[in-house]
Parts: sequence; C-alpha cells; structure tokens
Amino acid sequence: MDDSMIAAGQLRAFIERIERLEEEKAAIAADIKEVFAEAKGNGFDVKTMRQVIKIRKMDRSEVQEQEAMLDLYLAALGMDRTPSTRDADVDAA
Repeated sequence: MDDSMIAAGQLRAFIERIERLEEEKAAIAADIKEVFAEAKGNGFDVKTMRQVIKIRKMDRSEVQEQEAMLDLYLAALGMDRTPSTRDADVDAA
C-alpha cells in the first residue's frame, strides 16, 4: 500500500466524518428552531431570547465592555438609557 492510497483513505475518512457532523448540526439547528417556535407560541419574544443567550455566552467583562460602548454610542446620539435598564442588561449575564 503506497502513501497516496493511505492519504486518500485518510482524506475520505475525514470528509465522511465532517459530513456526518454537518448532518448532526443540521438536525440540532432544526431542534433549536422548534424550541424557539414553541417559546414564541407561548408568548415569549424570540429576538430577546436570542439576545439573552448571546449575553449568557459572554463573560462579565465582555458584557460590561459592550454595554459601555453601547452607552457611549447612544449618548453621542442623545439617546441615553436609564441606569436601571443598563444595570438589568449587565445583571442578565
């Protein structure tokens, strides 16, 4: 067995593994979509849920940095948020 046959076999194995993972990823994405649809059907705002999930993935310093930047931009546009709103956003993380 020469090197090209071994390499071809390895390549095929990698490709097939990736294809299986892509199929699993698509199935998981469909499951997530169903959960969001169920939540929406129960009166929850999906856009806000996605934002909460995004914030929960971040560490506290990232959330604080993003909040500070948002406050800066809003202030530059004369659109200050109230402190209670800002604090609630950070506490959600």
